[in-house]
Amino acid sequence: MIGITLSDEQIHNAPGPVREWIEQQVAASLGLAPPAPVAAPPQAAHLVACGRQQAGALLEQIQNIPPAVNVLFEFARPGIAFGEPPVMTYRLVDLQYHAQLTNVGEVIECLEAINRGFVRVLGDPSALFCGFDNEGHCLIAPATHKGVAALWQDMVAMPPRAQVA
Repeated sequence: MIGITLSDEQIHNAPGPVREWIEQQVAASLGLAPPAPVAAPPQAAHLVACGRQQAGALLEQIQNIPPAVNVLFEFARPGIAFGEPPVMTYRLVDLQYHAQLTNVGEVIECLEAINRGFVRVLGDPSALFCGFDNEGHCLIAPATHKGVAALWQDMVAMPPRAQVA
């Protein structure tokens, strides 16, 4: 048997599948019940894809909430795709870490602000930008990841705004 020690930073920076494997190993070593088979939760069926244009309109809706903007752009990072229809998952603690928030409650507040802004963009009160499962994950449609990533790429490629004197 071989043992290794990983720092918090190493775990946070590990690829998603590696983090999930570590979680499973820790849970098994503590005698916790193995996680249920991965299946898309019912809420995933209500997720609406957010394309590049809608992501830009959503950004306008939440631009006065900087932490929500930071969380929104976390969805430009690759997530773990699974299920049928497929969804992408992001761990709430990873969103907290990367968006530099102090707790998961703040992440949830940001995600709720994003969902409210998305409802305003689409004019559809049943539309969800993101959903949640019972294991601490946020779920989005794969097309949403692509839309947010395209918005991020467009913003990075944009020349800086002219400064008004």
